Amino acid sequence: MRNNIVHIGAGELTYEIRAIVEIAEKLNKLGMKTNMENIGDPIAKGEKIPDWMKKIVADLAMKDCSYGYCPTRGVLETREFLAELTNKRGKTQISADDILFFNGLGDAIQKVYGFLRREARVIGPSPTYSTHSSGEAAHAGQKPVSYRLDPDNNWYPDLDDLRLSVKYNPAIAGILIINPDNPTGAVYPERILKEMIAIAKEYDLFIICDEIYHNIVYNGQSTKPISDLIGDVPAIAMKGISKEAPWPGARCGWIEVYNADKDPIFKQYVQSIVNSKMVEVCSTTLPQKAIPPIMSHPKYPAYLEERKSRYERYSNIAYDLLKEVPGIKVNRTNGAFYMSIVFEKGRLNDRQSLPIEIQEVKNLVEDLVGQPGVSLDKRFVYYLLASTGICVVPISSFCTPEMGFRITLLERNEKEFTSIFERIGASITAYLQSAP
Repeated sequence: MRNNIVHIGAGELTYEIRAIVEIAEKLNKLGMKTNMENIGDPIAKGEKIPDWMKKIVADLAMKDCSYGYCPTRGVLETREFLAELTNKRGKTQISADDILFFNGLGDAIQKVYGFLRREARVIGPSPTYSTHSSGEAAHAGQKPVSYRLDPDNNWYPDLDDLRLSVKYNPAIAGILIINPDNPTGAVYPERILKEMIAIAKEYDLFIICDEIYHNIVYNGQSTKPISDLIGDVPAIAMKGISKEAPWPGARCGWIEVYNADKDPIFKQYVQSIVNSKMVEVCSTTLPQKAIPPIMSHPKYPAYLEERKSRYERYSNIAYDLLKEVPGIKVNRTNGAFYMSIVFEKGRLNDRQSLPIEIQEVKNLVEDLVGQPGVSLDKRFVYYLLASTGICVVPISSFCTPEMGFRITLLERNEKEFTSIFERIGASITAYLQSAP
């Protein structure tokens, strides 16, 4: 073309979580039955939405007001309801105007990073949810900057690494925290969150805290919302209903802004995000209207507890089946519904394989793994998919040098769930022994 029209950060926009689906679909056409454990969609895995929740949505769909625009920041009654939930905790007080709705947190993430000054960087965890790392890297036109999550310490942040990274990289303006974490399933105790906030305060940074899974914590673990601990540090909390209700198809997420009045630069930055929503007019109305009646319904707490109890049971089944498998590191999932497994250093090579029954499938996989630049964990993921039909995501696609994979805990049939993890354990052993 006459001019280069490609954005400087276009090459940083990747999403392996969905990219692997294309391979699975090809295998389906060749006769393979697949278990799609790659994406965190409870509905796709058979989650049953209770009738009382469907009735709330159906009743709202019968009201004309659900079909119109809402205020740019979001439905006022819903923002007041959410602000009251935060204010009841008594730590940080916000108003409805401190809440801004988006068409899903994916939309929020793109706006929050997209309206940063290009030279300003947000340091995120490694591994990290790829929508965050891609969005931040795309805005800067450079690779993500990150701090290490330690698989030998419950996947907790390496705070020394974080502090040194912030100290010696003056471009860092913010810290991203995902709690509970995706992709690791870790839940951060209060002491860790306090230390991260202390680092932000010391170096005059702001915090982004993705809390989409905040109400999905189990195995006796506990954590705190960032609003309880933030003090006077500027911060943005990201929340939504896609995982909790769960209603991912609603595309309904929001941010809560804390301490915008404490820093004029931060206040101006937040206003630029609000202005960008004003250009779009607003986010989708109906799911916003559904939030207060769903979350305040007398059956909602028990419904959420039942789901957490199931994830807790499955997290322990998965952990017990994999913890003794040689060559990998496994941590028990304590929040959200993901598990990340990493291979011990030096255990993977480019000669390992698994048996594949269908010749056309074998040909496809061998062509894929033979292409330049295929990471060793993606190689394992391809062989696992072709050999067993189990579709997972390579952990290296989550902005980390670790080699392994992420899998969901969403399969509802306990017998099938157990079988999936038994087959994974056997496949890991066979793969590592195929060419040690």
